[in-house]
Amino acid sequence: MKKKLPQIIIDIILRKSKKTGIKSGEEQFQEGIDTQKFYISYFFRDAALILFAIASAGFGLRGFLIPNSFIDGGVTGISLLLRHVTGISLSVLLIIINLPFLIVGFSQIGKAFAIKSMAAITGLALAIYFIPYPVVTTDKLLVAIFGGFFLGLGIGLSVRGGAVIDGTEVLAVYLTKRIGLTIGDIILIFNTIIFLFGAYVLSIEIALYAILTYLAASKTVDFVIEGVEEYTGVSIISDKSEEIRLAIIENLGRGVTLYSGKRGYAERGNELQKVDIVYTVITRLELAKLKREIDKIDPDAFIFMNSIKDAHGGVIKKRPLRN
Repeated sequence: MKKKLPQIIIDIILRKSKKTGIKSGEEQFQEGIDTQKFYISYFFRDAALILFAIASAGFGLRGFLIPNSFIDGGVTGISLLLRHVTGISLSVLLIIINLPFLIVGFSQIGKAFAIKSMAAITGLALAIYFIPYPVVTTDKLLVAIFGGFFLGLGIGLSVRGGAVIDGTEVLAVYLTKRIGLTIGDIILIFNTIIFLFGAYVLSIEIALYAILTYLAASKTVDFVIEGVEEYTGVSIISDKSEEIRLAIIENLGRGVTLYSGKRGYAERGNELQKVDIVYTVITRLELAKLKREIDKIDPDAFIFMNSIKDAHGGVIKKRPLRN
């Protein structure tokens, strides 16, 4: 009779314990089970994100861009251009052109990333070849915007799943360590060259629409990766830090962190005053209420803020904003 999956996991843990000489106590055994569950849950989460990424990117390509001879930036744009010039299947070109970037990703990022990315790119190639996506529209403006949206959604979801379906970012990370340019600069130069070739091979009009497609895709990628919510980290320096801390916890329902500091505005020879600095992370919608709570306690408090692209864990995503 075949072993069930949980029993197989238990056997693996027991074998590892024997090899490493670790005593198989109840706590260590449970810790091993929890670790295996953790990795399994993340595996299925990443797999689901990559599958949705493949479906979305395939829809953007087959439903919008390919039927209207549109191109995009990055490796996908190169593949679309070569498909138009050579007539080779886009599925084949996607795999071949992305392969060098995946080799770079293997050396720069890791084996797991390269394997996931290869699976995602192969899955996209198969989806484009086998799935009969419907052609949604031939309106050029709609094709550029929504083709870019669905393609960007696919790229963003694949990154969330720990992979890429377009190797441009991998190349940018590799080159930025060697030539001193930022990742954004390298991607911009790379895509500018693609759009210039697109203008020469296809037409200037198609190249201009391709820029619009790229902008729609890149904005969607930012949305997916960084999150729809925008968070703000707020540092508050005040003599009434304890009252402010309690107000944030009790009236806003948000967590805080205290760290010790010294006021630097003092003349030579004078001792610096110690102060507790209050730090909290809130959403944009809570900013006005936080300022109001601080002004009630200490109108002269020094407040400075910085943008946070995304936040994970803690209190901020678990509790609703209190009225």
